[in-house]
Amino acid sequence: MNLFISAISTDSGKSIVSAIFTEALQASYWKPVQAGFPTDTETVHELLPTKSEKIPEAYLLKYPMSPHASARRENIKVSLDNITLPKHSKEHMIVEGAGGLMVPLNDDEMVIDIAEKHNLPIVLVSNTYLGSINHSLLSIREIQRRGLDLVGIVFNGEKNEDTESVILKHAKVPCLLRLPQLEDLEAETIKKYASIVKENLIANNIITISEHA
Repeated sequence: MNLFISAISTDSGKSIVSAIFTEALQASYWKPVQAGFPTDTETVHELLPTKSEKIPEAYLLKYPMSPHASARRENIKVSLDNITLPKHSKEHMIVEGAGGLMVPLNDDEMVIDIAEKHNLPIVLVSNTYLGSINHSLLSIREIQRRGLDLVGIVFNGEKNEDTESVILKHAKVPCLLRLPQLEDLEAETIKKYASIVKENLIANNIITISEHA
């Protein structure tokens, strides 16, 4: 199984969530489009308790901004045609998007188009801040409009039952993880939450025990 990790906004904690899911599934990790340094590939691999191969980005851009803007500064054209799933050594692969779903890759294509092109099931990271319900529901509606498979929500930040309940009602998918604001980003922390994710993926029939024996 391949999963696409995206979010309702930038700086959502996608890389931490990606590391947790990578560990939970003992998966390969891939960031197709990286804008700015240090790279999320380096960050994720530093966090992983179980090391995996490093898969190079399809596009490695210098500036920490929207891919289309960073690419324009470097006179590069990011094209969906050049973003193809890499070969990897694991049964599963976690693919991390850049920013939110509707962040532009170029003047016509968005991050969500990567998931759509490769038919990748999506895990959506929703942060708990004022306005996150609106951002979450807009992201969910776009996923649904395109007929893509939203497999679950990850809530990142202070727990807010009122916010979470309305998002889950409209998403019609389970919460796969509630992640507090983490101060301690060590391998053991990733391993702890990976165990929870694995249990929830199995409980919601997203993976089977035999797939992850």
